[in-house]
Amino acid sequence: MTELRNVEADLSRFRARVLAASLVVLCAFGLLAARLVYLQVYRHADLSEQAESNRTAIVPIVPNRGLILDRNGIVLASNYSAYTLEITPSKVADLEETIAALGQLVNIEPRDKRRFKRLREESKSFESIPLRTRLSDEEVARFAAQRYRFPGVDIKARLFRSYPYGELGSHVIGYIGRINQAEKDAIEDREEEGNYRGTDYIGKLGVEQSFEQQLHGTTGVEQMETSAGGRAVRKLASNPATPGNTVMLSLDIGLQKMVEELFGTRRGALVAIDPKTGEVLAFVSKPTFDPNLFVDGIDQESWQALNESIDKPLLNRALRGTYPPGSTYKPFMAMAALQTGTRSPTTLINDTLTYTFGGRRFGSPAGERGGIMDMHRAIAESSNVYFYSLANEMGVEAMHDFMAPLGFGQITGIDINGEVRGVLPNQDWKRRYFKRPEQQKWFAGETISLGIGQGYNSFTMLQLAQATAALANNGIKHKPRLVMGTRDTVTGALHPLPPDPPVDLGYKPENVAIVRKALVSVTQGGTATRVFTGAGYVSGGKTGTAQAVSMGAKEKYNKAKLEEHQRDHAVYMAFAPADEPKIALAVIVENAGWGVGAAAPIARRVFDYVLMGQYPSEDDMAAVQKGLGAAPIGKPRRAADMIGLLAGDSPVAAPLAVAAKGADAAMAAAPVVPAPPASRPQAKPN
Repeated sequence: MTELRNVEADLSRFRARVLAASLVVLCAFGLLAARLVYLQVYRHADLSEQAESNRTAIVPIVPNRGLILDRNGIVLASNYSAYTLEITPSKVADLEETIAALGQLVNIEPRDKRRFKRLREESKSFESIPLRTRLSDEEVARFAAQRYRFPGVDIKARLFRSYPYGELGSHVIGYIGRINQAEKDAIEDREEEGNYRGTDYIGKLGVEQSFEQQLHGTTGVEQMETSAGGRAVRKLASNPATPGNTVMLSLDIGLQKMVEELFGTRRGALVAIDPKTGEVLAFVSKPTFDPNLFVDGIDQESWQALNESIDKPLLNRALRGTYPPGSTYKPFMAMAALQTGTRSPTTLINDTLTYTFGGRRFGSPAGERGGIMDMHRAIAESSNVYFYSLANEMGVEAMHDFMAPLGFGQITGIDINGEVRGVLPNQDWKRRYFKRPEQQKWFAGETISLGIGQGYNSFTMLQLAQATAALANNGIKHKPRLVMGTRDTVTGALHPLPPDPPVDLGYKPENVAIVRKALVSVTQGGTATRVFTGAGYVSGGKTGTAQAVSMGAKEKYNKAKLEEHQRDHAVYMAFAPADEPKIALAVIVENAGWGVGAAAPIARRVFDYVLMGQYPSEDDMAAVQKGLGAAPIGKPRRAADMIGLLAGDSPVAAPLAVAAKGADAAMAAAPVVPAPPASRPQAKPN
């Protein structure tokens, strides 16, 4: 009986254990089923997307950057494709050892290593950084055979920007460079980071920067099936990139080239404008630089050479260089006198070659004749005393209020970034500029030199050219512009950019006629007669000399005792033809002395090019470069032939000529609006 009871007890314990095990198994299967339902039902969409992303990769397709062309369709900026050797630092164990090993397969120069080091400092460790660019096919093949040895190193096909004419027009065209952190932040702020995926470069200067959105295009994407190792297997879907638009400039690159050559090794700037439209025909800053240096990332030696040069080749003198206008300011002073009623054209002033005010003597340069001056003769012979006394009569505030609407000391609004304002002084400006109270007071004697374009006056050649164009256009001022329109790369549609409406400065026609007639006399018997001898047109202009350094009241200018960078600048403003101007310009040659000797000869060749279709002979070009030019010498070449040599075969010239006409038509149709009442100069009773 006892044994029977023991067996039953064992069976009972066994059944309990089986039941417990069964319950555990059932619970486990229940949990498994619940997990399966959760994964298959509730997380189906999320897990399906993750699985797809593990199998596929989204690869951005960087768009071709748009072209930049001049007004005749000549290509100034284009693209080419090349292979680059790139390293992702986060995937490389020993960078130095890897670079040394790569150097046995492809040629790696010290400058390549320095550029790589600088780019690495500016980039994140997981970004692909170029070590060598523009590899040959042989170098690509050598690396491809040994690629397994270099994890984190790859060959990539990239688009590179090309500036076929190198230094020509570089300050206008600008350049592209690698995107820095500040630019990445700006792109994120504009919510455009999606469109810049895969893009390493962005416009940094000039038109490349100002028209970045039009030139960049729209990034495309490719959906690729990948292997477990992350390598592409096949393309699943594709949304192609949209190339950037072509940007057409108003610039005539043939004229630009001629002017840059006329400067030679001298420093300076020239801006030439169509006074009827505001289109900029030439925008020269010398010396220039080669924008191709920046495409791959400029090396340290080249950067130091550009950045530390005393000639400042990176400075856009036409846009950012400010200078006293010298005697080129006098025609605008005369216009102010007429419009405000301060003086009539027949008012006579005795020019004794010195003007005394407050115990200080204001002199005249050697060569002035002096005598009795009316307004016409004062402009033609550049009388200092006439305009000293006029400045004293008008006062600084009246001069400021008249000159500001002309654009002096103001932002013109030209369509590239970086323009500076310069200085058009008045009492309020002095209070803001100087910190100490004793420096903030305006003294009456400070007004005197303003009348001849000296003193605190400091303007850009762009401002002087715009004011000259407004005077040549009977007081109708246009905003200067470099870009006439764009062309859609996909559809070929032309889109002229509508100009801003011109502003009527409200000048009386008879007053404009008086000043323009006096400016014509400068070239027809005045200071610039020798330069314009034999011209096939009549032009108006004014020579000027701008001080590079201030001289004391008792000091006399002596060129021989000054360093070259301290000597006076040569300035000239002009328009032609005199009766119906088609071009107006301002030019400065730094430290070259008198405007008639260095600046006016360049203006003469510009007018000959635009109005006569003439290009200087080689002998004439050499003479002007040395500052020995007057009237042209030798047989001039045909401008059309020189443009043809420069352009070669341009496949886009014909359609873009249509765009130019469209832009002109749009400009001609723009309404003329009056200047705001607050800025329009008010006439005083005679």
